[in-house]
Amino acid sequence: MLPVIIRESSSPYEWTIGETHLKDVANLEKKLPLEYISADGFGITKACRDYLTPLIFGEAYPPYENGLPDYATLKNVLVSKKLPKFEC
Repeated sequence: MLPVIIRESSSPYEWTIGETHLKDVANLEKKLPLEYISADGFGITKACRDYLTPLIFGEAYPPYENGLPDYATLKNVLVSKKLPKFEC
């Protein structure tokens, strides 16, 4: 089984976790409904914006220092081994 997100409500945005069989979704594409594409084919409609807004709302910019993103730097410290060597 594969976990999936199920939208319960759009306003307010609410969701739950469900499940589906991988065979039902693997190697498939889900296209936007035609009512989400503007008449000229180059934009989206209000229905599409309403659907997408909860998924893309807000921005989480990283902190900046001297004009560059200030990402965490890993120390790369090894821990001592606790398990015996694996033998096949």
